Order: sequence, then structure tokens, then C-alpha cells
Amino acid sequence: MSALDTTDTYLLLGTNLGDRMVLLKQALTEINAKIGTLGCISSIYETAAWGNKNQPNYLNQVVQVATTLSPVQLLEQTQAIEKKMGRERHGKWEARLIDIDILFYGECVVDRPDLQVPHPHLAERKFTLVPLQEIAPLLVHPLLRKNITELLNQTTDQLPVKHYNTKTYEQHKL
Repeated sequence: MSALDTTDTYLLLGTNLGDRMVLLKQALTEINAKIGTLGCISSIYETAAWGNKNQPNYLNQVVQVATTLSPVQLLEQTQAIEKKMGRERHGKWEARLIDIDILFYGECVVDRPDLQVPHPHLAERKFTLVPLQEIAPLLVHPLLRKNITELLNQTTDQLPVKHYNTKTYEQHKL
């Protein structure tokens, strides 16, 4: 890929500890500086935790980014940003300051032990599909061959996903 070639990627940002609004803004700044040019950015949504329900609610947001990075380089950069922002990995589905998931990398399919793209649980998670549908409703999943609107309409996930009111936001203790 030449320096001028970019790939549209979609990233899911999530946070349920600390000053969640500040953390989302910081993540966007880091992504723009380290990964590529920000494109569409979804609204912010509040959702209950998925997988491990004994934790504070999450704020989630999806962002489109044009990047020159390869999928592996993209993973390395998202993990470096998480680490810089204070994320510590202890277990699956744990509370976290920031989480940056790679949802799509163009139409590429990547299946490695450390990276799966499209994200393997995307179609099962309403908290991912709702913000993604807001900015890319007709984006087609390269394996499932359905667009995001179709996936959202077919998901069995019943957890509520609500637009987040930034005027009344709350912080969660670290």
C-alpha cells in the first residue's frame, strides 16, 4: 500500500470507568493522531455491560477512520492508545477506562489468533450495531453478506441502547 492509499476502518470505542466523556474525546484525539483521518463519528450511546453485568454502564461510540496502516499495525496502534490511556488487561469483559475494537477494515477478512476482522461478535451486540447503523447503515458485512441495518433488525441482543445525554453525564470511580 502506498502512502496515499487508505482503507476505511470502523472502530468501536467503549468506556465505563472514570470521566467517560473525557476518555472518549481523548481516544478520538489519539486515533486522529496515530491511526488516520477521522470520518463519520456516531452519537454517544449508553448501554448496560455485555457479558459481565456487574459493572457500571458503558458509553459507546463508533468512528470511521481512513488509515494507511495494515490490520496488524492498526491493532498495535489501538492497543498502544488503550495502554497510554491507562487500560490494564486482567480478564474478559472487565470494566475499563477505554476499549477500542476494530469492527471492519475495508472489506478485508482477517483470521489470526490475535486479530479477527470483521469483529466476530459484531452481529450479536446491539451496542455496536446501533452506533454503526447511525453512520454506515448500508455497509455490508463481508462474511454475513448483510448490511448493518439488516444485522441490527435481526440481532437477538435485547440490552437497551440509549442516546446519551451529555448534559447530565456522570463519572464512574476508577
